[in-house]
Amino acid sequence: MRNLNTYLTDHLAGCVGALELLDQQDDQKRPSASFHICEIARGRRFAKNVSNQSMTVESSQRKTLPLAFAALGIVFGDIGTSPLYAFKECMGQGSSPSDIYGIISLILWTLIILVSVKYAGIILRADNDGEGGILTLLSLAFPEKPTTSSPRTVVLMTSLGLLGAALLYGDGVITPAISVLSAVEGLTLLSPIFSKLAVPLTVGILIGLFAIQNKGSGSVGKAFGGVMLFWFGALAIMGAVQVLHHPEILRAINPYLGVHYLINHTGIAIVVLGSVFLAVTGGEALYADLGHFGRRPIQFAWNCLVLPALALNYLGQGALVLSHPEAGTNPFFLLAPGWALLPLVILATAATVIASQALISGAFSLTMQGIQMGYLPRMNILHTNETASGQIYIPKVNVALAIACVGLVVSFKSSSALASAYGVAVTLTMLTTTGLFFFVCQRLWQWSIWRAAAICSMFAVVELAFFASNALKVFHGGWLPLCIGAVIFYLMTTWKLGRKVILEQQLQVGMPLEQFVTSLSSTTANVKILSERVKGTAVFLTGSLSGTPGALIQNIKHNQVLHERNIVLTIVTDHVPRRENAARLEINSLSNNFYQLVAQFGFMEHPTIRQILECAKRQQFLIEAESTSFFLTGLNLVATADKGLPRWREGAFIFMSRTAQKASEYFRMPCDRTIEIDWQAEI
Repeated sequence: MRNLNTYLTDHLAGCVGALELLDQQDDQKRPSASFHICEIARGRRFAKNVSNQSMTVESSQRKTLPLAFAALGIVFGDIGTSPLYAFKECMGQGSSPSDIYGIISLILWTLIILVSVKYAGIILRADNDGEGGILTLLSLAFPEKPTTSSPRTVVLMTSLGLLGAALLYGDGVITPAISVLSAVEGLTLLSPIFSKLAVPLTVGILIGLFAIQNKGSGSVGKAFGGVMLFWFGALAIMGAVQVLHHPEILRAINPYLGVHYLINHTGIAIVVLGSVFLAVTGGEALYADLGHFGRRPIQFAWNCLVLPALALNYLGQGALVLSHPEAGTNPFFLLAPGWALLPLVILATAATVIASQALISGAFSLTMQGIQMGYLPRMNILHTNETASGQIYIPKVNVALAIACVGLVVSFKSSSALASAYGVAVTLTMLTTTGLFFFVCQRLWQWSIWRAAAICSMFAVVELAFFASNALKVFHGGWLPLCIGAVIFYLMTTWKLGRKVILEQQLQVGMPLEQFVTSLSSTTANVKILSERVKGTAVFLTGSLSGTPGALIQNIKHNQVLHERNIVLTIVTDHVPRRENAARLEINSLSNNFYQLVAQFGFMEHPTIRQILECAKRQQFLIEAESTSFFLTGLNLVATADKGLPRWREGAFIFMSRTAQKASEYFRMPCDRTIEIDWQAEI
């Protein structure tokens, strides 16, 4: 055991030392950085700008340790509960001593290559103002500005990025179901009667979890880090006990045993790899939650606690099965002595609920990003904390996830059956991340194509092997997350294309804003309207930066009305997570007392009229909401066969448009001061 401790200590010290060296090099390249710290003890997000050059090692540690502790309950919940089922599923394929050594070796080195090296070591360094996630990576690889890539490459990789984001929903549906069900199944070791109660208990836990989402996870979340610290401690202790009794299992640290297993078991190796991959599902959360805690805390928590705990537990499960082959039916729970089984089941259930909470919150955040970037229709987004913008609740998404999770548990009935559907979507997401990262290496870090290809191809080869293995699951349940991802991808692309068609039509039937304002004084009728203005201010919301809002044209055409001051407001979502208030609003003065306002928000922000009015006030441009009328252009969609969207997209776009939240509600516009004027659009 001392040799194991020495090995792990040296390994971790080397990892931490290397990370600190890389961080110091980064600090020399970047004089300052913005840290967006989110305590998703309920997601409490604070933004602090600090100077890296003036930060001492001691102060850095004081900030890293608390954030690393908080990250345990959010970032590592999914991958931290994988020992419940990963090794057990591998044992279904073979349980000879050589098999056990080989499988444990494959699990350990999969964790090292895909999580330690790829995500914790490299991918975490590709941040967009401190934020991570696949949509963030897409914005870095292919910003809206012109790039040197061919249009086909941009379309292909953008589509793959959206597909990866869509597949995350499939992962988010299966993870709560398989995690909670596998934890509750531990009760069957206490008494066979619990085998019939596993499904009802799991359904009850999941319903309760989704039912409290509208309350927010603040009070519960404060305990997340403590529970997961206890969980990882339990993983390490249970595994270490078995390793002490059977130290020969340490041979599995040798990667040759994993390679030897693959070579000598070519018939079943491809199947076993699909189960081995279950050990790293949740690894993408390290990058997705980058903006919540920062790079250093995530790296520190992974290298110093999570990886050693997982490694010890998998080694312990292997040692147990070596000495007691019958334990392969449920090696995780059989690691515990009989008296500790019930407390372990309770702890495992709590850990899986925490892991599920993280994925549910991630689905909310991903949906808001999709809405802001124009890939999803507006939905009702509720902020569950007045001071923390990251704490949101989306009722439609919550209901959809709840129905899907409960349906999966009732349909599959066991964690082993669910495991056959798990992994396909995750491997595709990881492959997409690798492909997008290739372009980020070239454009963001200025790597040569050969250097970028060498690094990315190493990950791609491993992930392709896992994808080939998981592809065998497609006909045994793996089709489910793929179908979920495909449907969401279809809806996202349909919405994006449909909005583009409508915007193009508005530009065709209208005219440039400046030209319209100038033309107001060209006719006698308009001159009369200009001279007999209505008191107050009118704000016309439009999605175009240059065109004239349809509501403005219709208001003058039919009502013959023009206000004293007219403001054309366009809300733009940038490919950055957040915008500073000082640089959020651009005000352009036109003739005839017309103004054009461009409000810029990041894709992690939820824009509201109140925020815009406050920014205008800071720029000495006062807009009194009580004396202002807000005009919106409503859409009356008409399907056509000869232009616009393809027929197989028209129905979906019309349905999404009709069910989308109204712009007045989404942007929190005063309901008693808002007027909507319809405009007919052909799609």
